[in-house]
Amino acid sequence: MSESGYADAQPRMGFFTDTSVCIGCKACEVACKEWNLVPAAGDASDMDLLGLSYDNTGDLGANSWRHVAFVEQQVPASRVDNLGMPAIGAPEQEDEAGVRWLMSSDVCKHCTHAACLDVCPTGALFRTEFDTVVVQPDICNGCGYCVPACPYGVIEKREEDGRAFKCTLCYDRIGDGLEPACAQACPTDSIQYGELDELRERAELRKQALHDDGVTEARLYGDDPDDGVGGDGAFFLLLDEPEAYGLPPDPVVTTRDLPAMWRRAGAAALGVAAAVVASFAGARR
Repeated sequence: MSESGYADAQPRMGFFTDTSVCIGCKACEVACKEWNLVPAAGDASDMDLLGLSYDNTGDLGANSWRHVAFVEQQVPASRVDNLGMPAIGAPEQEDEAGVRWLMSSDVCKHCTHAACLDVCPTGALFRTEFDTVVVQPDICNGCGYCVPACPYGVIEKREEDGRAFKCTLCYDRIGDGLEPACAQACPTDSIQYGELDELRERAELRKQALHDDGVTEARLYGDDPDDGVGGDGAFFLLLDEPEAYGLPPDPVVTTRDLPAMWRRAGAAALGVAAAVVASFAGARR
């Protein structure tokens, strides 16, 4: 039996997102919405974000299960190609300022230790045989406990009906042997889908290739099984610190202290009960 709890579990499946080849086309966002019938995020005329960035979705949420971030940075011009993308193998030298764009398609991380699962009182959130984490909308009661529990701020309640929604890693597609819609639509293979162990090996080779080309800032994020969430089922190759992409540098499962808290609460309750019994016994004497 695997960690997913299924006797006949499948290999753990996930996403590797290589941000170094993301072109910001947002095909993944569109494909996700079309396949999963995710409603529009809102009226574009009401979005202040459009005046500040090319990013017209802003962040992940109930109506944005994939979000392509656009991060504009001032860097030495030698590190930027003529399209404003990070220049591979650019010399590290001080020169006139240039602008580069970091683009990354963010998604639910499908954590190994998922706090959203721990706090869901109805079982609406469950772990699949592929070790992914899915919300069952017909069981969700809209309590919202999962929203603050997520260390990445992924899950959100949909205002129209109050239930929580997030990426399912296209559970209905992968069960039929198909790629998730976002990976299928990605024209540069920035989003790669497959068995998690194989993806981690592929990502390590890609990182090393970038280092060999002089892109020493390339790093993997969410691939470490020993991190605060036990590793992510959706991890990334980044070209800057996680904070530049709006990602927490050291995510920790928010329910890690719950067992100790319950033990302390139980001990305190026993102490109160013992004191009450003692006081009644003393009064009778």
